Amino acid sequence: MPFSAAEFLAVFGRYNVAVWPAQFILNLLALALVAILLWLPTGSRWVAGGLALLWAWMAVAYHFAFFSRINPAAWGFGLLFLAGALAFAWLGGWRDRLRFAPEGGVRGWLGAVLIAYALVAYPLLGDALGQRYPELPTFGLPCPTTIFTLGMLMFAVPPVPRAVLAVPLLWSAIGSVAAFQLGVVQDGGLLVAGLLTLAALAWPRSPQGAGRAGMRTGT
Repeated sequence: MPFSAAEFLAVFGRYNVAVWPAQFILNLLALALVAILLWLPTGSRWVAGGLALLWAWMAVAYHFAFFSRINPAAWGFGLLFLAGALAFAWLGGWRDRLRFAPEGGVRGWLGAVLIAYALVAYPLLGDALGQRYPELPTFGLPCPTTIFTLGMLMFAVPPVPRAVLAVPLLWSAIGSVAAFQLGVVQDGGLLVAGLLTLAALAWPRSPQGAGRAGMRTGT
């Protein structure tokens, strides 16, 4: 890598100071997307649009504006994230091909665990490991937000467009390098999230989840 662990964490510090209080707004957005998923049957386009906004934010506000200062590859990562944002916006927001419905089976439980890990356990684990704000990775940065996205996709109604899965799954592999080479231990959950998503999306929905999905898609 062209940077050290200290330089990597320092980027988080500069980002957190510069965008404050966006971290709280992004957390509220995530909670709103979960609420829409659970209680607004016609809200799939809003969920897809919110996910598109998160991925565009990570591309511009993190990769382009900050990570590119220590890693030239960040420009490519940013373009990749913009492609992910476009997939959510186009396929979910515009074409309405990405639907979400509550799920109580294995997929639903795994989705809930990933969402809780991204929003709650991830920052708590970082703090327990000695990472302190502002160098503590916050929601809105790529790794916790990717885990959140994969958790939300557990509730997507099959067939899930491959284009919306591609970038989050790819980043679950790329981003997990930080866990092994830079000591950001909580990012190990990123690789686990990617593997669980691949396995769970092949798992059939529970009867209750399939029924809710049918009502939301009109089938």
